[in-house]
Amino acid sequence: MTIGLDPALVPELLVRDVDASIEFWCTLCGFEIRYQRPEEGFAYIMRGAAHVMLEQAGIGRNWLTGPLEAPHGRGVNFQVIVSDVEPILAALRAAGVSLFMPPETKWYRTDDQEVGVRQFLVTDPDGYLIRFQSSVGRRNANRIRDLDQSQ
Repeated sequence: MTIGLDPALVPELLVRDVDASIEFWCTLCGFEIRYQRPEEGFAYIMRGAAHVMLEQAGIGRNWLTGPLEAPHGRGVNFQVIVSDVEPILAALRAAGVSLFMPPETKWYRTDDQEVGVRQFLVTDPDGYLIRFQSSVGRRNANRIRDLDQSQ
């Protein structure tokens, strides 16, 4: 468990079965339970600096702004930065979990640099989209643009 400052933003995901979600997030994706309240169907989980709360629908206080329909989390994906995506991929494959997007190496421009990542997307048991990614480095974006323009 990482000790230090808690993050300023921690998503709380409403789930159908908190035990199934803990199995997915912790057993397959390497998160750890920081604490839980089983009587409320609640678990606070983390992997390094990535923190997530899981709350089972129908137990405790559920704050709903509208009808909850599957898949949950439409329009959002949760990016989780890890040191290496391969162990997570291996665990998901061994469990027979289908990926939403297969692994890829992608470069994203950030001002005058490009950040390279190895990433893939998977949905949790409730359809929340999770993007695991690890760094493959940085490079000068201006140099890449200059090379493209000279061709």
